[in-house]
Amino acid sequence: MERYEHDVVVVGGGAAGLSGAVALLRSRRRVLVVDEGQPRNAPAAGVHNLLTRDGLPPLELVALGREEVRRYGGAVREGRVIAAERRGDGFTVRLEGGDRLTTRRLLVASGLVDELPEVAGLRERWGHQVLHCPYCHGWEVRDQRIGVLATGPAAVHQALLFSQLSDDVVVLTHTAPPEAEDRARLSAAGVRLQEGEVVALEGPPDGLQGARLVDGTTVPLDALVIAPRMLARSAVLDSLGLAPEPHPSGLGEQYPSGPAGMTGVPGVWVAGNVTDVGAQVVGAAAAGTMAGAAINMDLVESDLRERVA
Repeated sequence: MERYEHDVVVVGGGAAGLSGAVALLRSRRRVLVVDEGQPRNAPAAGVHNLLTRDGLPPLELVALGREEVRRYGGAVREGRVIAAERRGDGFTVRLEGGDRLTTRRLLVASGLVDELPEVAGLRERWGHQVLHCPYCHGWEVRDQRIGVLATGPAAVHQALLFSQLSDDVVVLTHTAPPEAEDRARLSAAGVRLQEGEVVALEGPPDGLQGARLVDGTTVPLDALVIAPRMLARSAVLDSLGLAPEPHPSGLGEQYPSGPAGMTGVPGVWVAGNVTDVGAQVVGAAAAGTMAGAAINMDLVESDLRERVA
């Protein structure tokens, strides 16, 4: 058999990548996780809907996951994978800076990037006063003054969900005013509408006070809900000939995959937000575990073919 440094290189060390690594390590595979150390959810105060770990700070979750990987004999390396190419039945992986690794299989779990609306004061509040998901962070802003920035059809859906959490929800029509039918639905749910484009968020960095409209009007708010365009981007997947595709709902773009994260390139699996932009932490972790199990089985079959031959 051709020799490789690793059985699996995992690209990305969030919930999906670390969970996949642990699944593989528990089957005694040689695993290296390469991670840039910039998790998407780092600005948030805590991770939610993760049973027994609700409210755990995202960076603490990553630290605990890395510790678990190392406890099972795996390795975690800071860095960025920029390309991979076929090497026998496996791959040569190239890192930023020039280092090269060899591996039998690849698990890519590099997440996504949130493309935020261009509104002054919005970016620095992302993840705490500026939110997108009622299930991830809605409870934390319950009973507050909540605005929903309309940049597309998702705003109506978001406003209806957040109306369960507060009696003071307003849709800021901004660049995508709702149609008449949706206006009626919002009204029936007790959601107000505020016409006009939002130009800035106001208040100190640790406390949103309102949204300023182009005409100078300020709408008092404690939290703002947006619908970022969620874009999965992976240099290593691109280098192997894979490309992201639009999400069916219009949420953004993700890399297509089959059962347990199998891609169209033999030996390459994906898990988490890179292939499912709507996945929460618990879903990403579960997908990573399933991908790890599938990779392990693929290696078992590969070894058997070699031995029989």
